[in-house]
Amino acid sequence: MRNVAVIGSGPAGYTAAIYTARAHLEPVLVAGAVTAGGELMNTTEVENYPGFAEGIMGPELMAAMEGQARRFDTEILFDDVVEADLVSDPKVLTLGDGSQIKAHAVILTTGSAYRKLGVEGEERLSGHGVSWCATCDGFFFRDQEIAVVGGGDSAMEEALFLTKFASKVHVLVRKDELRASKIMGQRAMDNEKIEFHWNTKVAEVRGEDKVTSLLLQDSVSGEQRELAVTGLFIAIGHDPRTDLVKDQLELTEHGTIKVEHPSSRTTLPGVFAAGDVTDHTYRQAITAAGTGCVAAQDVEHYLADVLGVDEAAPAGPESDANPA
Repeated sequence: MRNVAVIGSGPAGYTAAIYTARAHLEPVLVAGAVTAGGELMNTTEVENYPGFAEGIMGPELMAAMEGQARRFDTEILFDDVVEADLVSDPKVLTLGDGSQIKAHAVILTTGSAYRKLGVEGEERLSGHGVSWCATCDGFFFRDQEIAVVGGGDSAMEEALFLTKFASKVHVLVRKDELRASKIMGQRAMDNEKIEFHWNTKVAEVRGEDKVTSLLLQDSVSGEQRELAVTGLFIAIGHDPRTDLVKDQLELTEHGTIKVEHPSSRTTLPGVFAAGDVTDHTYRQAITAAGTGCVAAQDVEHYLADVLGVDEAAPAGPESDANPA
């Protein structure tokens, strides 16, 4: 029987664990058998996470967060939750090895997965020219020609942002029109650094150690051609990881877990959510960590108010004055 169980181990999950552990709630964190550390495990250099003046590698940042959570005696299990009963009290989580965890409160930080093209070279060159986040990686492509795949608002936002760095941005659109709103599409079309390629899909990402070109295919005629670029930003959407709980919790129109902003409370008592699984808009490591902090404090208050569990080390100026 546990006070709180955290499902997921990205910035939101580890932050929630750190805060609840410091409050002496003795959390257990189920990190995942394969996906431990979240999307940052597939990222190379992270330069926009506060506190690292020279930048830090994504896996190194997640290892530091894991170590900090362990320092305060978070129990970390590298397994998957295959079934979750969030309606019952206590909540019951079934792991891949068949064991179960019972907890008074659960924090869901399962994140989201960027949709991929599924073409040759995409996985191999991930972090070496292939990216799913312009805000994270755009700086590395200063004065270079790059490409953005997608026809929605997100793709237009990515392309416009990337014009701050790149010498030219090629927007590859599968159809002959955009799905983006008219205003976003027009902004992109009016930008002299952006060139649109209609009826175009990526057939292959080419390069040895980094992206050097794309093999493009006309989606109507099937004709192929090569485009020399040093970066590819994929903006065809993302899917919140809600399969475990979507039949028990209310979701938003975007498929994320609905929470009572600015809190992390979901539509079930004792169930809280944080990070990208609740965020359709920002999806940054720092925003995920912030909501992990919110969820941890919400859990402290829930356990104190509803179950009478003492907040042994309440969050506040004194506890924050000596961060780990």
